Amino acid sequence: MTRPYNFSAGPAILPEEVLQQAASEMLDWHGSGMGVMEMSHRGKEFISIYQQTEADLRELLAVPAHFKILFMQGGGLAENAIVPLNLSRGVSADFVVTGSWSQKSQKEARRYCSVNIAASNEADGHTSLPEPAQWKLSAKPSYVHICSNETIHGVEFHELPDLKALGCDAPLVIDFSSHVASRPVDWSRVGLAFGGAQKNLGPAGVTLVVVREDLLGHALPACPSAFDYKIVADNQSMYNTPPTYSIYIAGLTFAWLKRQTENGLTGIAAMEQRNLAKARLLYGAIDSSAFYFNKVAPHCRSRMNVPFFLRDESRNDAFLAGAASHGLLQLKGHKSVGGMRASIYNAMPIEGVQALVAYMREFERTQS
Repeated sequence: MTRPYNFSAGPAILPEEVLQQAASEMLDWHGSGMGVMEMSHRGKEFISIYQQTEADLRELLAVPAHFKILFMQGGGLAENAIVPLNLSRGVSADFVVTGSWSQKSQKEARRYCSVNIAASNEADGHTSLPEPAQWKLSAKPSYVHICSNETIHGVEFHELPDLKALGCDAPLVIDFSSHVASRPVDWSRVGLAFGGAQKNLGPAGVTLVVVREDLLGHALPACPSAFDYKIVADNQSMYNTPPTYSIYIAGLTFAWLKRQTENGLTGIAAMEQRNLAKARLLYGAIDSSAFYFNKVAPHCRSRMNVPFFLRDESRNDAFLAGAASHGLLQLKGHKSVGGMRASIYNAMPIEGVQALVAYMREFERTQS
């Protein structure tokens, strides 16, 4: 029996192979006599899991050697505080506000430093992206923050801004929670990237931070030691007990990603091709319909999170009930924007998007 297709924005769909492997290893990991949840994080068994997980992630994302990979806790919301605690030096930071998550980020940062809003798309309802050439960057920000994919509003930077080309030497901080591992990252333009795992990497509980080494060691005195990036890096993410099971599932997901192929490509390059195909299919169905619509400017539509609306919103409940009966789950839009939202992360197969498009067309036909 085919499992239902889960379009949740996060915690989200995981590859079925990963879930099956985790189930088979639940009581006994590789003959150790223990499940991973029962292991000491300092034991040889978990250390081997951790080391393989980090190595696979560095390979998949092509993370340069001068960046540290940290596995932390607290999710993206905690990083909204942890980043300024580590990078702001108590001075100032610039933010580009493009939706709910970058709005939360700048609001939280104000607790630790002064904030300059370099650009915002609030006036158009977060449906486009401000052109970098128009950003009003401050003279010497400690860092510049963007959310490179806004999960709720569905806008995505398809190319990261080149701050040096804008005359800015500050490091670029990206919240890539909802599209990490869906496409390559240009690390030459990034100082720090962070993201909760529960979209594309694994279950909730672990937060990925990839940080350039020269940015370590500048935490504010008030920064808790468990959140000081240098301390975390110096202790291989084990200064405190890490979220061991979440790291393990993320490791299984990385191994699954490495096995993926598409048109002669492997890994992240293969996933990007699949994600492009899924996004084209779904946006094409929306745009060709008089029944549904999407508000985001086409040049910055997210490949991962596709919000859409019924022109007659009195039919929303019927649409969602019918979708559930067809095995299409978690399509209700975020409460702050309404409508529908289909999150089509790496683990969502093309067949899931095909099934959604077929249902959307059937629902439109029966309601006309």
